[in-house]
Amino acid sequence: MATARLRVLPEDFQVDEQLGFEPEGEGEHLFLSLRKRGLDTEAVAQRLARWAAVAPSAVSYAGRKDRHAVTTQWFSVQLPGRADPDPALLAEDEALAVLAMARHPRKLRRGVHRGNAFRLRLRELTPVGGGDLRGPLEARLLDLSRRGAPNYFGEQRFGSGGSNLAQARRWRDGGRPPGGRGRRGMLLSALRAEAFNTLLAERVRAGDWETVAPGDVCQLAGSRSLFAHDGSDDLAARAAAGDLHLALPLPGRGERREGADARARQDAAWSSLVTDLAHLERVGVELAYRAARVLPGDFAWEFCDDGSLILTFTLVTGSFATAVVAELVDYSHKEQAGP
Repeated sequence: MATARLRVLPEDFQVDEQLGFEPEGEGEHLFLSLRKRGLDTEAVAQRLARWAAVAPSAVSYAGRKDRHAVTTQWFSVQLPGRADPDPALLAEDEALAVLAMARHPRKLRRGVHRGNAFRLRLRELTPVGGGDLRGPLEARLLDLSRRGAPNYFGEQRFGSGGSNLAQARRWRDGGRPPGGRGRRGMLLSALRAEAFNTLLAERVRAGDWETVAPGDVCQLAGSRSLFAHDGSDDLAARAAAGDLHLALPLPGRGERREGADARARQDAAWSSLVTDLAHLERVGVELAYRAARVLPGDFAWEFCDDGSLILTFTLVTGSFATAVVAELVDYSHKEQAGP
């Protein structure tokens, strides 16, 4: 294993949202492709609302993007019967640029985009314990390109220093509910992400996070289609080929689809999270599933003369680039590692 630093500069973490469709050119929703630097998604949404003189609820986006990064993403603003505002008035500084504008009949909804393309630079690569760096790292890169990575939720989901998770548990324990539907959803998502990561970590420790067995739930690659493993002999081979993945539950109301043995295994892994699970059911969150594995697309790398490593790849919606990086190096952010 090696150590590295990530996000030394915002340009070290570049993300381009892949919408997956073209706006139709007419309708009451104005779609904008924006490039932002050092801004989080909520800050941009607030700026859009002020620019268009609309309520914050009239602004939508498909997914959140990192603050300490250079990212492009799409937003929509509902403007029925109104002309497009002047884009020059939106880009107040170098932190935000308008790349494209077009009309569409429907607003952007969370998770509707196809995925994201990443270009990451890892700096200050250092082998743990000394010795050769490049050889072992190239072996890990090749392995990752073939096998993929555990589809963990990244630290972004839990807030700075785990603040989202801590606030969610104060609410769970009788504290004041957070204001705003969006904030409540974010805290509940942190609880679900912790529960999912706990199950996935148990499968990683057992060495069977890439495989499926009778009683497991399977998800077709590139799809949300789920089905229970019925003992068919070909499912293990299809998982090995990347045609399908193990799917693990995001807890909430609803009947889990695992067989009895798989369900008992999950309940044992969740034994320390029973109050979290009860809270999620109490507030009405619905059970869902998430693939345990993510396969980076168009995966490539380049060792640079300055000793850094550049990674380029695509991920499907909802997967985290930091989960891929964590399979290669033990990374720290600039703010974690000091000046």
